[in-house]
Amino acid sequence: MFYYVLKYVLLGPLLKLVFRPRIEGLEHVPESGAAIVAGNHLSFSDHFLMPAVLKRRITFLAKAEYFTGPGLKGRLTATFFRSAGQIPVDRSGKEAGQAAIREGLGVLSKDELLGIYPEGTRSHDGRLYKGKVGVAVMALRAGVPVIPCAMIGTFEAQPPGKLIPNLHPVVIRFGKPLDFSRYAGMESEKAILRAITDEIMYAILKLSDQEYVDEYAAVVKAQQAAATEKQRKFPRIPLS
Repeated sequence: MFYYVLKYVLLGPLLKLVFRPRIEGLEHVPESGAAIVAGNHLSFSDHFLMPAVLKRRITFLAKAEYFTGPGLKGRLTATFFRSAGQIPVDRSGKEAGQAAIREGLGVLSKDELLGIYPEGTRSHDGRLYKGKVGVAVMALRAGVPVIPCAMIGTFEAQPPGKLIPNLHPVVIRFGKPLDFSRYAGMESEKAILRAITDEIMYAILKLSDQEYVDEYAAVVKAQQAAATEKQRKFPRIPLS
């Protein structure tokens, strides 16, 4: 019930007023039945904008940190995400990934829409990064189509660390469903999972027209953070 109050009364109208999103390809999202909506992830606002424009309810796999934050802000955030029906996902390792897949399959088993960001984390620089294969595993095990989705302009509207959004045009573009039934029963084949995931990411790339980086976003973030920390500890001394 709270999901629909947010969508139609509290948050949805406000988001549409502030961002004024242009929606393209909404006809590609099935009106019934299970499906995965796989999108790029540029901004915190992505979690709310996509559900606001879809006719059906969609459940996202959200990072566990949204449910475990400290203080009043953390409790309010956790309450909000739980009330909206979002599922916490621990991203700390392989077993955590398996738990996320089980949760996602549970949503799909109810003939619902599952939202997932294959990159696994928000892009810190607006580029599109290599996708993780969990989306392929779920698509094959559940036997459902994958609808690629591109969020365009949300990085400029609300870049990482910015609380109050900028006034910037936003486009939400859905692509044609991707059918992977030809790979049924092959979810244990690593090469197949990689091929499916890359096909999904390429579909998102064509919709978003982002620059693509063939590395995991989390790895690049960690490398940049380590380089920044090293520079802080050992700053270069000018020779002259």
